[in-house]
Formats: sequence, structure tokens, C-alpha cells
Amino acid sequence: MSLYTIIGAQLAFGHVALLDHADFSLEAGERVGLIGRNGAGKSSLLKIVADLTKPDDGLVTRQQHLTTVYVPQEPEFDTDISVFDAVAAGLSEARALLDEYDEVAHRLADVPEGAEHDALLARMNTLQSSLDSIDAWNWRNRVETTLEQIGLDGDARVSALSGGMKKRVALARALVVQPDVLLLDEPTNHLDFEGIRWLEDLLVSQRAGLFFITHDRAFLDRVATRIVDLDRGRLLSYPGNFSAYQTRKAQQLEVERVENDKFDKLLAQEEVWIRKGVEARRTRSVGRIARLVQMRNERADRRNVQGNVKLDVGQGEKSGKIVAELTDVTKRYGARTVIDEFTATVMRGDKIGFVGPNGAGKTTLLKLILGELTPDDGTVRIGTNLQVAYFDQMRAQLDLDKSVADTISPGSDWVEVNGTRKHVMSYLGDFLFAPERARSPVQSLSGGERNRLLLARLFARPANVLVLDEPTNDLDIPTLELLEELLTDYDGTVLLVSHDRAFLDNVVTSVIASEGEGKWREYVGGFTDWQVQRDRSAQIARDALKQPAKEAAQESAQKDSATGRNAQRAAKLSFKEQRELEALPVQIAALEAEQKTIGAQLEDGSIFAKDASEGTRLTERYGAIDGELLTAMERWDELESRRK
Repeated sequence: MSLYTIIGAQLAFGHVALLDHADFSLEAGERVGLIGRNGAGKSSLLKIVADLTKPDDGLVTRQQHLTTVYVPQEPEFDTDISVFDAVAAGLSEARALLDEYDEVAHRLADVPEGAEHDALLARMNTLQSSLDSIDAWNWRNRVETTLEQIGLDGDARVSALSGGMKKRVALARALVVQPDVLLLDEPTNHLDFEGIRWLEDLLVSQRAGLFFITHDRAFLDRVATRIVDLDRGRLLSYPGNFSAYQTRKAQQLEVERVENDKFDKLLAQEEVWIRKGVEARRTRSVGRIARLVQMRNERADRRNVQGNVKLDVGQGEKSGKIVAELTDVTKRYGARTVIDEFTATVMRGDKIGFVGPNGAGKTTLLKLILGELTPDDGTVRIGTNLQVAYFDQMRAQLDLDKSVADTISPGSDWVEVNGTRKHVMSYLGDFLFAPERARSPVQSLSGGERNRLLLARLFARPANVLVLDEPTNDLDIPTLELLEELLTDYDGTVLLVSHDRAFLDNVVTSVIASEGEGKWREYVGGFTDWQVQRDRSAQIARDALKQPAKEAAQESAQKDSATGRNAQRAAKLSFKEQRELEALPVQIAALEAEQKTIGAQLEDGSIFAKDASEGTRLTERYGAIDGELLTAMERWDELESRRK
């Protein structure tokens, strides 16, 4: 039986239908990712499920005694309290019942037998039953256990926490309730890579039903067992993760396009027929005329695919070959060294991603490269003819009182992009701003709309260096994919800070990563390449630490040996290692075949509809095979090199 069901839901703001006879259900143990365009109504649907708002029409049913907890995009706390108290606030209902129970118990001791005594006793029994059902007696232990699970210090003050740690507190406050359904709106906001990976592991291990909104495609692939697409007011369900959804969605849109083309062709033929006039007035044509009227109505009611943002960046003149050259650059803030003796050269056309924990110094490093900050030590040589366009994640460049149109082209109705003059309304239309929206003040825009406006402003200016600080926040997936294409084809230099792993993989050609304690290092490739190289470097470092002990053991063996033959044998493979080396290619081939088979099952997506737990197991196994393959290949390389 479904935990939660919506049938025929309708919801509109003004003339815009966010939900149009939409149906939705959530089964126990499911992890459903909700996607859709900015402004499509995703957060509104999540609030309906959370029972924070009601649809205009439709039937909503839920299981009896269902516990649902909602975590908004920007959780709010009393900043003067401790983390323990903030998490314990999730059990406020249980604690209120406990307080009432204590009060009734005290009153009961002072009231003589009689009607009042009996009423208090009945109330006490009712309270005890309620407290037992929600396990409220152990509320303090539940809070402490949850704090340990999430990795939080209960004594810390909420006011001293970073955005990422506050997000953890919000999740802890929700999980301490032990909900049946967990609702998350953009849960990865404010989290760095380690935080996102931690959250993925946490959610995959939870038994609660999960319904969440995110634009992080890698997160959807790792966590979701089903994708629900809010598309033009309807909810379309796709079993499997995001990769499976992409395949099925493309097939569905192609079928829809073919069917619409056939319908439009037939309608055009009928319109030609009706205009002939004489034949249409005959009695035997009445049915055909009625069908034409029906076809016209169906065509009017058709929900056409929404347009995509049209991105085109203004190309400036070419910069010098070298954009920036940093030599032994060091930057400190007080006693803390943020950048420690970093050396790198940024060439024209490079697309560099900056990755590291929140607060590691990514923005500081960007400003050093652009010459906006002076290093404490070392030298920075800035290239010639740089035209820099900057995208600010805090949206500080936006004047909230200005209209959208004035933000793009102050005092003019025209904007010039790549030498082509366009009316500002037409240009804003490329970024999905309707004319009435273009005249609205910036403060009336949603987070996603403000990001689109920043992109419109950024791309209207000629530039040969694009600096993008978290450009993917609040952008819907189609806009993200178009932005990826634009940046990939862009001839200039791109400096990108992002926590979107898929975006980094698809755009950047190298990664400059924080190694901790102010150390930074450049890696060739995207985010996944950086992870592989980082893990290999860490393994090499661990092996290097073990090497002195290994050499000492070998030296001891040589001294104890009567001849040098034993030492020679020690350097070669033992019989067991020789057998292991012979077996490794077969093992590697078997792992690759297993991963290919699982990949085909996951891509099909039907496994999640048949058995959600089996789908989850296969998803986890698919990821585990990567690690086993890497270990097997490294072992084969080690044994092969020793055999030579």
C-alpha cells in the first residue's frame, strides 16, 4: 500500500497551472527524485506532500499515523541555541507530552480521590500510551545517537556554524524524529564534495521513504530509485536513476513529436476540406465537421514542450597566450595560510575547475589569478588584453530595485551580442523571461530566475575570460546542459568554481584542488579524473611510508642468509603470487562483464519497478566494482613489474 497518494491534483498561481490533474504516489522504501524546470512548481508539490499547503482541487490520501518531515532549502534556527537543542527541537511534540505527563503526575499526587482524580488518571494513561507509541521516554538518547551519526558536536553554537554544517543540523533535526517519509528541498545546497558524498551514503542507508528535489545529476544517479518529472503540469514517473530517465525521456519526446506531426498533418487536411464549402454542408458530412471541431480543441489544449534557454556568450578579443602565471604564491589571513607556495600557469583557452571544502580558499585563489588580490609572498604575472566577465554566486551584482530589462541594458532598449544588435525583450526571451517578467523588479524573481538573469547579463558583455563562482545553483537541468555546451565550445578561458560533479566532468580540462593546509595541486581532466589521480597519489604515498620498513626487513633477511641466492629468490614471485598473477586477468574480465550486465539492468530501469531493494543493491554493487577493478589492476601491475 502506498504511503502517500495524490489523484487529480490541480494548483495554479494566477493563470499559470503548476499542477494539472497530476497523480503521484510514494511507496515504502522508495527514494524519488523530483525534477523539472525552474518555476514549474516542484517546491509547491513538496509542500503539499508535507501538508504545509493544499492543492486547489484533487484527492490527497496518506496512511494513518504517517510521520512526515520536511527540510526546506534554507533551514531556519534560533542561532543562540546549541546544536543539541536545535536537533532536539525535532522532538518538540514528544517533549511537550513528557512535560504534560510530569505535570499531571504531580497534580495527581495532590488531588484526593474523586471525579478530578479519575480525570487526571485517565489523562495520564492516555499520555503514557502516546509516549510509548513514539518512544518519547528515550528522547535524549535519540538526540545523542543522531548527533553521533551525523557527526555533530552537540555543545557547539548554531551561530558559529558554516552553511554546510547548518544543513547537517537541519537533517539531524529531521532524522531524530525517525520519520516514515523524509522530504528534502535541494539538500546539497551549501555542501562541499565530502558533504555531498556523506549525504548520499546517509540517505541510501535510511529506511524511510524519500522524496527530494535536486538539480545535481550525480546525486540523482547515486540516490534515486525513481525519477518524477514535473512537466507542463503533469507528473511523469520513470523507474531507475537519472541516467535511465534521460534515455526514456528522449524516447518519449520523440514519440510525442511524431504523433503531433501526424495529428497536425491530418488537421491541416481537414481544414482544407472544410474550406471547400459545398461538400461540407451536406448531411453526411456533419460527423466529419464535428470531428474537425474536436481536433481543433485538442490542438488548442496540447501542452507544447517548453522552450530552452538560448545561450550565446559575447566573444571578446583574444587575450594574450598566457592569462596568468603564479610562482610560489602564498596568501595568509592572520595566522592561517590559505595558499602556500602555489605555482601554476593559466593559458588562453584553459577551462579550469577549482575544488575543495567550503572555506578552503577557492575564491581567494581566483582573485590572485585575476590580480584582484596581492600575494603575501611569490609573484603573479597577469596576461595582456584580458576582458573578464564575473559570475558571483552571492548575486551581489544585482540591484534588487531595478527591473530585469534595466539590469541587462540600463537606459536602452537594445543590447549587442557578438556584433548583433538585439532588442532587450528579445534577448531576455532567449533566457525564458516573458515581456511582463522582464518589466518586473529583480527582487520578485526566484533563485533560479536570478541566476538566469546573471547569465544573461554575463553573456551580453564581450569577454575572453569567464569567471564562474557556483553558476549551477538553482539552475534547472536543461539549462545546466545548455550551459555546459556553451562553455565547451567557448574559445576563451573559463575559471569555474562548482560543487556539481557532472558539470565539472563535462566542462573542465583540468582541476586545481585543495590538498589541505594551504597546499593546492593541478590535475589533468575533470572531477572524476581528479578523484582517481588523488586516490592513486594517496596510495603511492602510503606505499612510500611502508617502503623503509620493507627494505629493513629485506636487509635483515639478507644478513641472516648464508648465500645471496635467498635474497634473489625474495625479489622474485612466490608460487602463490605467480598463481595470483595468472588469475588476475580472468578476475578483471569477470568484474568488467558483471559491471556491464548490471549497467544494462540499471539503464533499463524496470528492476526498480519490480524490486526496489534489488535495484538499490545493484546500484551499490555497480559502484563497488569500480573500486575492486582499480585494486585488481594495481595488484596486476605490481606483480607484473616484479616478475620482469
